[in-house]
Amino acid sequence: MREIVTIKKGKKQQSKEKVFPGYILVRMNLDNDSWLVVRTTQGITGFVGAGTKPTAISEKEVDAIMKFVKQEQPKFKAKFSLDEAVKITDGPFSDFIGTISHIDEDKGKVTVLVSIFGRETPVELDFLQVNKL
Repeated sequence: MREIVTIKKGKKQQSKEKVFPGYILVRMNLDNDSWLVVRTTQGITGFVGAGTKPTAISEKEVDAIMKFVKQEQPKFKAKFSLDEAVKITDGPFSDFIGTISHIDEDKGKVTVLVSIFGRETPVELDFLQVNKL
């Protein structure tokens, strides 16, 4: 499993995703006893490999799989600057125009000052929810 971040309806949601759904990697010394335990385990229907015994994968392949699972989410690069005018494209404030007061590159968020009822109100948005004017 690995953590992923998706944006739905203007909100970030964290969820878990199966990397190789339906597969289990097992480190074991393959002898008759260990093979019997694995083969007779309830829920196991087949094995990767030719013939009746599973095929071993190299340490290099295991390291590549583990590196893929543990890789971090991409960091956001700000294409905006402070006091820049932007248009909000998504969420409850879509089509509003405001100015950027704060940029958080680690989280991929900007704080935009939007004029609501004659008062400037700070609204925190994702980089994907605003466009330059």
